[in-house]
Amino acid sequence: MTIQQLRYIVTLEKERHFARAAEKCLVTQPGLTIQLKKLEEEIGIKIFDRSKIPLEPTPLGLEIVEKAKKILREVDTVRDFIIEQKNILTGKVRLGVVSTLSPYLIPLCLREFQKTLPDIQFIISEDSTVGLMNTLETGELDVALMATPTGNSNLREFPIFNEPFMAYLPIHHQKATQSTYELDNHDRDNLLILEGEFCYNSQLLDICSLDTSNAHLNFSYEINSIETLKNMVRQGFGFAIVPWLSTWVETTQTKASSIPFAIPQPAREISLVTSDTFSKKLLVEKMSQAIWESLPDALKSMTTYRKIRWDDSPYFSKKLAK
Repeated sequence: MTIQQLRYIVTLEKERHFARAAEKCLVTQPGLTIQLKKLEEEIGIKIFDRSKIPLEPTPLGLEIVEKAKKILREVDTVRDFIIEQKNILTGKVRLGVVSTLSPYLIPLCLREFQKTLPDIQFIISEDSTVGLMNTLETGELDVALMATPTGNSNLREFPIFNEPFMAYLPIHHQKATQSTYELDNHDRDNLLILEGEFCYNSQLLDICSLDTSNAHLNFSYEINSIETLKNMVRQGFGFAIVPWLSTWVETTQTKASSIPFAIPQPAREISLVTSDTFSKKLLVEKMSQAIWESLPDALKSMTTYRKIRWDDSPYFSKKLAK
């Protein structure tokens, strides 16, 4: 016995006609007839007297239809309750943000979050991509803001915007005054990457067509933030590729120059990500809207990109396997 079969017999009792009932139920008449027959065979009771015109329920059939109506009312109540819960925009939301994005985006969108979702208390934390994926799956986080696609079938992704990568060069670099940047072999050899942020590194190595980096340096320094990486560039220790949001408010006094790549610019897709069991779609929609409204106009107007993946990178897979 299924809920759909109960809906069929309630509609059939109301219409007293197979064709009209089938039309109301958005099913073919043979399909409705087959489902009625299956139900009658399962319970061992004839629900409708097909010899009567118009169609009539049998005495026991009428009682079954009345009970089905009560069941369907309860089912509708449960459905309405679930919809209401999905649309509740109150309480606490645990938001994780990838560390290469958080310092630049969260200060921009926090006020818009407060304006759009005034009754939500956001508990915001930073983590690596791998850490965010793990805590989403374990339920320690509700939502994560990160680069996608993740390649994880247990997660759902809601893309918001594309963020270009910028070449970040020391001010004395021969290409520091150019309008666009094209990678050369010297800079490939001097690329600085982030320790532990394997998805970000995978994207950079894809842009540079490399499978390793930092091998030329005569020191070992585990860089864990974009700002530290940028400071290394300012002091002349290499070349970096950084997210657009980390450079857009910089002045010309930083001892470094950020230059866009030639079109199509390499970019990372930024999305809100949830577990596949997360049900509050309205919350995700409101958060996405707030983030989009907070973005600088210059970023929102950019459209020509070459999207850089990281989930299928051999570098990323190798690092996770260690």
